[in-house]
Amino acid sequence: METKYKSVLEFSKLTRIFHWIRALAIFALIATGFYLAYPFLSANPDYEIYSLSRIWHISIGFLLIAISIFRIYLFVFTKECQMERRSFLDLINPIVWFQILKTYLLLGGHPRNKGSYNPLQLVTYIAIMILIILISLTGLILYTHVYHQGLGGFLMPIMKPLEVLCGGIANVRLIHHILTWAFIIFIPIHIYMVSWNAMKFPGSGIDTIVSGLRFEKDETHQ
Repeated sequence: METKYKSVLEFSKLTRIFHWIRALAIFALIATGFYLAYPFLSANPDYEIYSLSRIWHISIGFLLIAISIFRIYLFVFTKECQMERRSFLDLINPIVWFQILKTYLLLGGHPRNKGSYNPLQLVTYIAIMILIILISLTGLILYTHVYHQGLGGFLMPIMKPLEVLCGGIANVRLIHHILTWAFIIFIPIHIYMVSWNAMKFPGSGIDTIVSGLRFEKDETHQ
């Protein structure tokens, strides 16, 4: 008998759009951030690359903050992200944890997830969201030390206690750089794992964040 499959919406259109925008933003922020930390030397007094890099870094940084805030809202409140929220049912299930660890150790098949993510993926994505929040906060502290009027002046009294908590502006800059390296380490691992999932278990991994659909066996036709 021919096996039939049905499509299940795993990621909404906005979730997929925001994922790719944030991915591009993180790449751009890493590139411009490294240039700001280690600029090229130039004898030209009208050297504009540094200024342009700073403007792009700040603009893309605020874009990442705005999208991340909206992404959290979508995850928590919208009906379209209900499939993602159901992932917490597997997170608190030790049996699913055991099964997914066996999968990644190549000792068993992939368990059927109740939501969009398996427990390990969900923990990783929560950790990445925390990283985004932390690097955004340290970035805002650095921003207030360059721009003292307007938004910078408004944010200064809000960010100052966090700066003191970090031990001063030098430590804030160091933390910002360390968090950047955390993203640099995460990116190749993430790309490898989603590619591995897509090849090992077709219908998951890269496929779903492009189409938004996951394909499951249609038990009504068994």
